[in-house]
Amino acid sequence: MGRTRTKTKKSVPVVSSASESPSKSAPSIPSLLEKAQELIIQCDYDLARMFVKRILDREPAHVEAREMMGIVLLETGQIDDARSMFLSLIPPHVNAPTHPPPSAYLYLAQLTDDDPHTGLSHYQHAIDILVIQLKGKERADDAQTDESELKSNIVRAYVGMVEIWMDPSYDLCFDPNAEQTCESLLDLALQIDPGNSEALQALASVRMSQNRPDEAKEYLSLAWSAWKDIEDPTDPRLPPLSTRLSLVKLFLELSSFTPALLVLHGIMASDDQEVEGWYLEGWCFFLMAEEAKENEAGKLDELSWEELAKDSRDCLETCQMLFTNQKHPDAPLLEHVQELIGKLDSLGIKTLPADDADESWEDEGGSEDSDGDVDMS
Repeated sequence: MGRTRTKTKKSVPVVSSASESPSKSAPSIPSLLEKAQELIIQCDYDLARMFVKRILDREPAHVEAREMMGIVLLETGQIDDARSMFLSLIPPHVNAPTHPPPSAYLYLAQLTDDDPHTGLSHYQHAIDILVIQLKGKERADDAQTDESELKSNIVRAYVGMVEIWMDPSYDLCFDPNAEQTCESLLDLALQIDPGNSEALQALASVRMSQNRPDEAKEYLSLAWSAWKDIEDPTDPRLPPLSTRLSLVKLFLELSSFTPALLVLHGIMASDDQEVEGWYLEGWCFFLMAEEAKENEAGKLDELSWEELAKDSRDCLETCQMLFTNQKHPDAPLLEHVQELIGKLDSLGIKTLPADDADESWEDEGGSEDSDGDVDMS
C-alpha cells in the first residue's frame, strides 16, 4: 500500500430540485439555479452566492434558492448565518414554506451541537417527510428524487440519530435505554433499505461499543462488500466521505489494516488533500509498524517495521502540512499527529531530505501511470 498524490476536492451537497417559470427580461430562474448548483459542486462558493442572490432578489421566498444560500453560508464558515437560513425554511418561522424541505432539517440536525434532543427532533422531522415522499404522497414537489435516494436519506437520518445516542459528549449514551434505542433505530433503517451499507456499518459500531468484535467484523465486511469494487470515485453508489473515513477508523480499531488502507486509497483517489485521510493512513502505518516490531522477524506483510514507520512519518507530515495550509479546525487531530511524530522521532525515524524523498517515490513505488499516480501493484 503506497502513498498518493494531490488532486482537487469536490463536494456535492444535496439540494432539492424545483421548477420555475422563466423570466423574459433576465436569465430564467431554472438556469440560475443550475449555474449556482454547478458552482457549488466546483466549490466556487463566492460566485455561487452571486447567482443565488440574483434569484432571491427576484423571489425572496424561493425555497430552493434559500436552501442553496444556506449551503453556501455553511461551506464558507458562516455557521450561524447558515443555521438561521435553514431555520427560516421550517416551522414556526413566518417565512417557512407549506412543505418544508427535509434537507433543511438534516442540515440543522448536524448543526445542533449543544442539545442532542433538538438534533434528534430535526432528524425525526426529516424522516417523517421523507417517508411520506417515499410512499408517493408528496412526490410531485420533487419528481426527480428517485426512490433509492429517498431511502438513502432516510437511512442516513436514522444513522445520525444513532450517532447522537452513542456520542460520549452527551448524557444520552448513559441512558439505560440507549443500547436498545440504537438497535431499534438501525432495525428501522434496515427495514427501509435492507442491506444498506451505512446502516450495517453503524450496526458494527454498536457491536464494537458492546465489546462484540467478531460480530462487528462481520457487519463491517458486509457493509464494505456492497461498494468495495467500485473504482470510479464519483460513483453515486459510494457512501459519503465521512462514512468511509468512519469505516477506516473501525477497521483500525479491529487491526484490519489491509481493508483500512484499501478504503483510504479509494478516498485519496478522489481527494488527496483530505487531511483526515492522510492522518488515518499515517496512523495505520504506525500501528502496522508497532505490530511488525513485536514480531520475531520485525516484519509485517513482508515489510520491515522501519519501512512502515517511514511511510507513517511521510503521511503524518503531509497531514500536518495540509492541516496548516487549509487552517483545519480539528485541533485534537493535529495533537495526535504531533504525538505520533514524536514517537517516531524517539524510534530514530526522521524526515527524509527533499532529494531523498523524491528518489524514494521512484524506488519504492514502481512506475507512474498515465494519470501521474504511483502504480503500487
